[in-house]
Amino acid sequence: MKTKTRPNNIGIVSLGCAKNLIDSELLLKQLDESKLRIAFDPATVKGLDTVVINTCGFIRDAKQESIDTILQYAQAKAEGKLRHVFVMGCLSERYREQLKKDIPEVDAFYGVNELRKIVKDLGGHYNSHLLGERMISTPSHYAYLKIAEGCDRKCSFCAIPGIRGGHVSRPSADIVKEAESLVNNGVKEIIVISQDTTYYGLDLYGRRRIASLLNQLSEINQNGWIRLHYAYPHGFPTDILPVMRDHNNICKYLDMPLQHINDRILKSMKRGLSSAKTMKLIESIRKEIPGITLRSSFIVGYPGETDKEFNELLDFVNEAEFDRLGVFTYSQEEDTTAFKLGDAISRKIKQERADELMVLQEAISLKKNNAIVGKKLKVLIDRKEGDYYTARSEGDSPEIDNEVLIPVSGNKLRLGTFSEVVIKSAESFDLYADLPGKHHHGRK
Repeated sequence: MKTKTRPNNIGIVSLGCAKNLIDSELLLKQLDESKLRIAFDPATVKGLDTVVINTCGFIRDAKQESIDTILQYAQAKAEGKLRHVFVMGCLSERYREQLKKDIPEVDAFYGVNELRKIVKDLGGHYNSHLLGERMISTPSHYAYLKIAEGCDRKCSFCAIPGIRGGHVSRPSADIVKEAESLVNNGVKEIIVISQDTTYYGLDLYGRRRIASLLNQLSEINQNGWIRLHYAYPHGFPTDILPVMRDHNNICKYLDMPLQHINDRILKSMKRGLSSAKTMKLIESIRKEIPGITLRSSFIVGYPGETDKEFNELLDFVNEAEFDRLGVFTYSQEEDTTAFKLGDAISRKIKQERADELMVLQEAISLKKNNAIVGKKLKVLIDRKEGDYYTARSEGDSPEIDNEVLIPVSGNKLRLGTFSEVVIKSAESFDLYADLPGKHHHGRK
């Protein structure tokens, strides 16, 4: 697809996960280098000529959000408010032909590896010397660092390998160079991500190299934080634990999606780990890194999940007391091995199970938060909103975890800097704090 004239103002809308966000940031950098005017996540189409939507195609809700967004901009184009609408990313990769038929207003659809083509079609010139360089769209003090693409796992419910292909690790020299550039540009917190971070290096170096990569990143970002996301429990590289424990700048935080605990379901999900081994792994992580913040996520309503099996999951969550938890209702996806198992559990029952699990987690979270009232915490100041500065501890990743709220009144804090605070009061997912020596007590 070639636009007739060079577009004036391009809006980029990024949906889905942080891995998608990085793809959007790479596009932003290329367009900026081509001297094209760009707006990230535009609030309105006013003044825009073209909109590029980077879609998510992972599960039902994410697909729906992507489709709704495309339709919204297609409508704006039909009303003459926009000249062009382009669609890229996972949904586009997965359902390109169907989307072409259903939403003809879209000028062109692109898959997940067509950056060069998109840049050209938008009237830009693709610069290969910018390899890996991107324009950060998150607040300037934190950024995501993608260390690999794709996934080699065979989880029965997941469509990602079909969309993104097999696991491909980035050479560590490229990752180190990118990390250095981020730190030189003022990034304080580097969040390491990929579909499966703990698999890193196996394809390139013949063994897992995440521990040595963390060591290198720790050297680069000495005055900030390194945070690790999406560790896979099967084949977990335990050599990362002493590295995490012994470096003050590596967050004592691990995001490890477990998905379930019942053996029959784990086997059907093709997770490669029994419940006994899962429990043993959690125990060894906590023993090796005392005080670590463990985040996990679970799927409820997987095909054939009985009340008994769901109750087993409830008991496990109650006993394991995760610090952070995400719950998803099962989404039946084409081109996955679980697709043929059907989707007999009603949305209502799935939602009830998800709610029950989150109510339990809320109580666990409140108990853990109450236990740190009166204690000092090092926090990173993210933003100022209303009467509070919003900050995070090393146990909290942006947008998904707890927040620490510090009154603006009487405090002068700089965004994107670290500060020491005293926790004054707690709710299930929020902590209220003040600077040492101040006497505000919780909420106004």
